[in-house]
Amino acid sequence: MYSNLFLKTFRILLFPLAIIYWLIIFIRNKFYDLKIFDSATFGMPLICVGNLSVGGTGKSPMVEFLVGNLKDDFKVATLSRGYKRKTKGYALANKRSDALEIGDEPMQFKLKFPDVPVAVGEERLDAISQLLHDKPDIQSIILDDAFQHRAIKAGMNILLTDYNNLFTRDFYLPTGDLRDLKSSYKRAEIIVVTKCEPFLTENERNKIIEEIKPLATQHIFFAANLYPAPYHIIRHHETVSLLPDAEILLVTGIANPQPLKDLVMDHSETYYMLHYPDHHIFTIDDWKDIKKRFDKIEAEKKIILTTEKDAVRLSKFGSQLNDVPLYVIPLQHHFLFNEEAKFLSLIKNYIKDFTDSYRDKIK
Repeated sequence: MYSNLFLKTFRILLFPLAIIYWLIIFIRNKFYDLKIFDSATFGMPLICVGNLSVGGTGKSPMVEFLVGNLKDDFKVATLSRGYKRKTKGYALANKRSDALEIGDEPMQFKLKFPDVPVAVGEERLDAISQLLHDKPDIQSIILDDAFQHRAIKAGMNILLTDYNNLFTRDFYLPTGDLRDLKSSYKRAEIIVVTKCEPFLTENERNKIIEEIKPLATQHIFFAANLYPAPYHIIRHHETVSLLPDAEILLVTGIANPQPLKDLVMDHSETYYMLHYPDHHIFTIDDWKDIKKRFDKIEAEKKIILTTEKDAVRLSKFGSQLNDVPLYVIPLQHHFLFNEEAKFLSLIKNYIKDFTDSYRDKIK
């Protein structure tokens, strides 16, 4: 409690820096708005998934949701920056790729969708061109965390905001978590409020819509976190149920572990936690510490629980994980108010209409 209070106080003291940061991003955005800075367009439907803040709003699960629901109808690919990878420049994932080469989130995409092209590149403008050269049959590219990357103009922007920390209530770095202007939400075609309470009422929904004030052309959706049964990190077919009498060691290296902590507290009477920085690259010493902490738990029923992002970075320990009850808990978006079909219809119609329109232009 005291550490959180200290952190909040410290961030408030940094308010002057937040004003300077706001001024910088205001000028940058204004230069793009006035076309002093150019935004490139491509003759194909680009779908951008992003947010206005640092920290987790569910971008990776949203990319997975889109790929999973689009890949049977269109030839899609994903393009990410490849944050915290050990390489530079453009790379197209292959069977030999690992998280150190392409980053944990792109690696997670590749493992789940091995037939879908997954690329990384800091300079997304060049990366898109290279990706289209490598995979000329691609019909649409999903840009992961590219809302601030205005050098490219996506035709469909999906903006995510956390129900527990709406961008309307946030402030700019370093006092708050915003890395872009609040007014930038107007550039999105779709806004998704993520991590909602599963039983969000119509009244609460309407209050949030009124607070965000979406434009007449914008669509706003609400989604809750859905956690399917955890699966073993090596033997994926082996699943486990979270039971009250089982003690859990929760291992995370993600920006916001609170929703996962809440889930564990709802299912287990006792849990312990080892929290590492976001995108932490686990070392063998880290694994030894995790194993040592787990061995100290005296309960007969006990498991280690981690996220899919962390599992990608832990899986390199290979055979050492075989005999350890280390389970991975998936995270999915569950659209509330029965609006999943409407959401997907907007995306699919955008790809189809863009493709048809572009085809007519080049005839």
